[in-house]
Amino acid sequence: MSASSRLTSTLCRRAATSATNPASLTATSATTRIRTTQVARGIRSISSTTPSRLQRPNLSPTAYAGALRRAAALPTTSTRLYSSAAAEEDTFDPASIDRESDEVDVCIIGGGPAGLSAAIRLKQLANEAGNDDFRVLLLEKAGEIGAHILSGAVIQPTAINELIPDWLAEDNENRFTGATPAGKDSMKFLTEKFAIPCPTPPQMHNDGNYIVSLNEFTKWLGERAEEVGVEVYPGFAASEVLYQSDGSVKGVATNDLGIGRNGKPKDSFERGMEFHARVTLFGEGCHGSLTKQPQTYGLGIKEVWEVQPEKFEKGKVVHSMGYPLPMDTYGGAWMYHFGDNLVSIGQVIALDYSNPWLSPYGEFQKLKQHPLYKSVLEGGKCISYGARALVEGGFQSIPKVAFPGGALIGDTAGFVNVPKVKGTHNAMKSGMLAAEAAWNALQVPDSNSIFLYDYEDALRNSSIWSELKEVRNMRPSFHSPLGIYGGILYSGLEAFILKGRVPWTLKHKTQDHAATKDAKDCKKIEYPKPDGEITFDILTSVSRTGTNHEEDQPVHLQVRDWEKHTRETWPRWQGVENRFCPAGVYEYVEDESKEEGVRFQINAQNCIHCKTCDIKAPRQDINWQVPQGGEGPKYYMT
Repeated sequence: MSASSRLTSTLCRRAATSATNPASLTATSATTRIRTTQVARGIRSISSTTPSRLQRPNLSPTAYAGALRRAAALPTTSTRLYSSAAAEEDTFDPASIDRESDEVDVCIIGGGPAGLSAAIRLKQLANEAGNDDFRVLLLEKAGEIGAHILSGAVIQPTAINELIPDWLAEDNENRFTGATPAGKDSMKFLTEKFAIPCPTPPQMHNDGNYIVSLNEFTKWLGERAEEVGVEVYPGFAASEVLYQSDGSVKGVATNDLGIGRNGKPKDSFERGMEFHARVTLFGEGCHGSLTKQPQTYGLGIKEVWEVQPEKFEKGKVVHSMGYPLPMDTYGGAWMYHFGDNLVSIGQVIALDYSNPWLSPYGEFQKLKQHPLYKSVLEGGKCISYGARALVEGGFQSIPKVAFPGGALIGDTAGFVNVPKVKGTHNAMKSGMLAAEAAWNALQVPDSNSIFLYDYEDALRNSSIWSELKEVRNMRPSFHSPLGIYGGILYSGLEAFILKGRVPWTLKHKTQDHAATKDAKDCKKIEYPKPDGEITFDILTSVSRTGTNHEEDQPVHLQVRDWEKHTRETWPRWQGVENRFCPAGVYEYVEDESKEEGVRFQINAQNCIHCKTCDIKAPRQDINWQVPQGGEGPKYYMT
């Protein structure tokens, strides 16, 4: 047995032993501990140097994951750790060190509903064919599956019914237990004091749908993926797309670990790893760092509250438009009663708003003071907060989803039905369609790059295509001079009568960042101070996200020249970054030594990975890149 094989076996034995005898692990100092993801990284990279495939010990997925977490406390040696002497080398280039690699059949980037659905469907097909050696590997930048997932969410169960038909069955011991059947739903138009009932568009009817925490639902999907044999690796942040010599996608590489804020390697430096695949599916979600698509976007801000029992109406669904948003700003809000005395409340604001003084976070705090929402929240407790950009481009913005060597799935391609206020079912279905196309393509022995023609065709013949085509004109109709009122009138006409059966397709007016007007041309908005009971300051909210980033690492919010950014941005937009960010990441600090009187500052540790800055920065000079794998928010019940 080779040294690498012996080490692989040792790590597996340790994991198995720790699962049955946790006391066998001895505590170690912080300097000798390794993270869970590094254990997984070490096992996989070592196994890739041997012909045989790594076999996990005979444990349940939960026990195995726990064993790896406990194994993270074990001392270890690694040939890929470097001394501080390397850090002193000004000429040190991480690229000078070869990356280890692994070969798989299909590599999936992103552990959201789309990526997990694709992974599960692929392994279902492989298992049905008796192909146990068919490798499907999924990389997720969050430290745990579901930790970066945030949505309303009322889900339409069509896709999950197809993928896992017994997902709610009482006789299924692994059923999902967090689904609340949607009950009575209503639509309101808000003024400052009143909530005016409106007809609920047919797309928003929720008979047969379920209110869930998408964060919890995604965790559950991750467990189902492991059950069927998907290799699921959270804590691995894909940071680079790899290409074959013919230009087709070869796979991805994860980012380097252990680099200091000064850009030099620390003692813990570890080179990233390459994952090569015949097919790579990108399911990064909205505005992924590897797959940034031209789109129009919204920013969703959400809280989860535990409310007083007498105010709880299980299954109740409420949507609203109007106050507090200005007439020329598209957006809406929701309130869903689910679980046991839990209420999901949130607001989506289109990022093509024009007034740079507007703060989506501030608007959300004002929303909660409206009697419709305040009457439910009073006396309750906010237990979770989060924010995430979402795609709003719809049918007009769907890109070519297939390319040599891979495809785009889920929100990466933009399958959210905005008028329906849903996208999970389409994301999952797209992952399943791509999986079936990939499986069929891989059955043909061919050394050339693979193109998933079947995926493009299946998508156009699917419910995703027809559903989005029907509502294609609703979102862009709000660009009319009548603003929200014109949009509501036209959307009502489309929803109840036309239903997309018109010869025209309205276009989106402009990219979101280009819609921002100069501060001097807009009315300044003053937001009331938070009361600490219904409304909160932004840092209190961020503390509810579980966000964590190691401070000594390169800032993952990349601005090439901070001084130039200040000179070009501050005079015209007066700190728009501070207002569009829902996590207090960006600041302009008074500094008399600077020509503009302020200094631009990035508090990257606060970042909750919403991607708004990459979308809305007026100069498009903020580039959101992945931090070290496993970092960011750790959402709860979102």
